[in-house]
Order: sequence, then C-alpha cells, then structure tokens
Amino acid sequence: MTSPAHDDQPTAQPDPRESLALLEAERSRTARALEPDVRLVYGVWGVAWLVGFLALWSSATGTGPLVLPGPVAGGVFGGLLLLAVVVTGVHISRRVSGVVGTTSTQGAMYGWAWLLGFGGVGALTASVAMAGASPEVLGVLSPALSGLVVGLLYLAGGTLWQDRAQYSLGVWILGTSAAGALAGYPTNYLVMGLLGGGGFLVAALVVALHHRTPR
Repeated sequence: MTSPAHDDQPTAQPDPRESLALLEAERSRTARALEPDVRLVYGVWGVAWLVGFLALWSSATGTGPLVLPGPVAGGVFGGLLLLAVVVTGVHISRRVSGVVGTTSTQGAMYGWAWLLGFGGVGALTASVAMAGASPEVLGVLSPALSGLVVGLLYLAGGTLWQDRAQYSLGVWILGTSAAGALAGYPTNYLVMGLLGGGGFLVAALVVALHHRTPR
C-alpha cells in the first residue's frame, strides 16, 4: 500500500525566535497582572494627602478652602488616610490572590505591611499624646511618621517589583516629610498636602499617560 503523499513531507519546525517571543510576551502579561495598579494606589493617596492635609492646615490657620473645626478636620484626615491604607492593602492582596509560591507570599506580606505600619504610627502617636505632648508637637510628629512609613514602603515596593518610578516616589515622599517637619507646625500641613499629595497625583498622571502610549 502506498503511503499518503503528505507523509513524505518534512514536518515544519517552530521558529525558536517566535517561541521565545511568545514566552516573553506571556511572562510580561503575567507580571503585569500580578503587579499592583499604581494609578489607583497613587490616585487614592494623592487625594487623601491633598484634601486631608489642606483641611488640617485650613483648620489650624483659619484660611484656605477647607476651614473646619479642629476635630472635624482631624476626622476627615484620619478617615481619608484609613481609606488609602485599606484600598492599598486590599488591592495588593487581591492582585496576588490565587497565586501559589513566592510571589503570593511577597504580595500578601507587603499588603499587610501597610496596615501594620500605620497601626504602629497610630499607637506611637497616641502614646506620645498620653505622655503630655502639645498639639504643636503632635501636629509635626504624626504627619512626619506617616510620611516615613509611606516613603519606606514605596522604597520596598519599588525594590520588590523592580519599579524605579515607585522607588523614586518613595524618595520624594521621604524628602517631603522631612521638609514638612523642618517647616514646623502648621506649615508642615501645607507642605505635605501640596508637595506630597501633589506628587502622588502627578505620578498617577504620568503612569496613566505612559500606559496609553503604544509600545
């Protein structure tokens, strides 16, 4: 019996370059799916810092667009900060949910670091207040500690995901927090709101424009 003609034809071998390109594309897609969406995170923190710190500054000076009673301004700032922390932690945890291995562990630990870090800030601020610290001291200490935690966590996130932009933002937040502390109360609120919150929003805009640019 004669074999079909196509049996005599050589089997086409896949192009190694095409296979490598497909593997690299899949790797990049998976990496992007696991990385946090920094547009969301930066945007939430930008709004929280800009509105919250401007409310504190307006309350302390009696000027500006958000003149509120002190306790109300403090509640607004605390609520916005808590919202930003929760959104960040939940978002990162969801990005790595269902993933088994080192990536899942890193993401979960990093997400919890936000909650634990700000839990420590709250406990330290409360202990200093109970020790008799003046409102002026607390007004400098609390924003500086918050900025320190945020800046260090962004440095850690930039290192974890090899993201230079995130690492650079961490450096900016640390510098802004130091500048605010040196400016003193209540000018530090204005510095943190405009430079810190504004820095987050600019970073979110830059990343969003970059994602729209065809690669």
